[in-house]
Amino acid sequence: MYTIIGTVTARSETREELASLLAAQVSPTRAEPGCINYDFHVDAADPCVFVFYENWTSRAALDAHLAMPHLQPLFSQLDRLLARPVDIRPLAMISTPT
Repeated sequence: MYTIIGTVTARSETREELASLLAAQVSPTRAEPGCINYDFHVDAADPCVFVFYENWTSRAALDAHLAMPHLQPLFSQLDRLLARPVDIRPLAMISTPT
């Protein structure tokens, strides 16, 4: 299993637009081969910060996800929408998966 936390921070003036684009990624991503879970969150203290908790069967499955056509409307506008670069943090599980 390959786990990441992805943090995406919107510019205040593009928050609603970015939230819509990110929310639109959930359903098609969950249907992708290799996706175990893809959970979309907003920071409780900062509504401009969005967090994805993702589990994939492998790094290759995540790489395939990042090349999917449904992500292009989002990726093509990141410079305009984001306050800072996307932060992708890979995690290594210590506990036994349930």
